[in-house]
Amino acid sequence: MLYWLLFQVLHKYIPAFRVFGYITTRIALANLTALALALALGPWMIQKLRELSFGQHIREEGPQSHYKKAGTPTMGGVLIVTAIVAPTLLWADLQNRYIWIALFGLVG
Repeated sequence: MLYWLLFQVLHKYIPAFRVFGYITTRIALANLTALALALALGPWMIQKLRELSFGQHIREEGPQSHYKKAGTPTMGGVLIVTAIVAPTLLWADLQNRYIWIALFGLVG
């Protein structure tokens, strides 16, 4: 979305926005966006997963050292998928069919 706005539309009026046409610029910005999302949403998501009791269940026949992991939130992949999908939708060229194939493959 931002790629379309900044490069496809605004570069005609402000030539400096042509830098968003370079894939290296968009990769760097997508990485920074993913990092910011993961750091911002991480603590909140861990707290919500604990509140909703999405904790790790420990088998009784396992070692005693595993009992300290009881209640560790699972489903951390939700945060990872969010941190990948959101920057992809923001910074990728959404007219490229390979972007959509990769997104559908990631989300499953």
